[in-house]
Amino acid sequence: MTPRTVHIAAYDTLADWECGHAIAHLRSGSYFRPAQEAYEVVTVAATTDRPVTTMGGQRIVPDLALAALRPEDSAMLILPGAQLWDSGEELAPFARKAGEFLAAGVPVAAICGATAGLAREGLLNDRPHTSGAAGYLAAQPGYQGGDHYREADAVRVFGLITARPTEPVAFAREIFGQLQVMEPRVLEAWYRLFAYSDAAAHPVLMAAGTAGDEDGPV
Repeated sequence: MTPRTVHIAAYDTLADWECGHAIAHLRSGSYFRPAQEAYEVVTVAATTDRPVTTMGGQRIVPDLALAALRPEDSAMLILPGAQLWDSGEELAPFARKAGEFLAAGVPVAAICGATAGLAREGLLNDRPHTSGAAGYLAAQPGYQGGDHYREADAVRVFGLITARPTEPVAFAREIFGQLQVMEPRVLEAWYRLFAYSDAAAHPVLMAAGTAGDEDGPV
């Protein structure tokens, strides 16, 4: 049985806004297919000994230490961006864990600076992907995947999702698509509403309903 737990990496300077859409809907089950249950979202840090502080100053008390995270216990590993991805190798263990997930066939989703961490780990060398800019990845040691770079808001292929730092809604769209939690027309409407404020998408979502809230998005 596929685990109903999604793990999200938590580290100091985490970019708060990049995963908000994804984790909020995964936890609530909003607009999910009939009989689809919501996911448990578990935060994973290098250690559980102390809280981490996001870029916005929010404090997160981690649920799980990275060393205890196993791909077989997870439906997906989400790696948000963070300033630390560009200031040293402190977050390299998270990129190595992503490699374990991909090798085990468990999806990984990375946005913003986390894509640079994957590039340094060599995980983008043979997979289509995107990031903030092609030159940003080209400057990363160990990166040889320039031919696979795509100018796109987000890319999903072979169980790997990558997204630009300015595209948290597209990032969430690909996460929902990978986990197949929404009907295709509902997912398309969700993206149009949250990315473009397209009022025509609202009735589609209302028809789909929400988990515990029939009044629609908040």
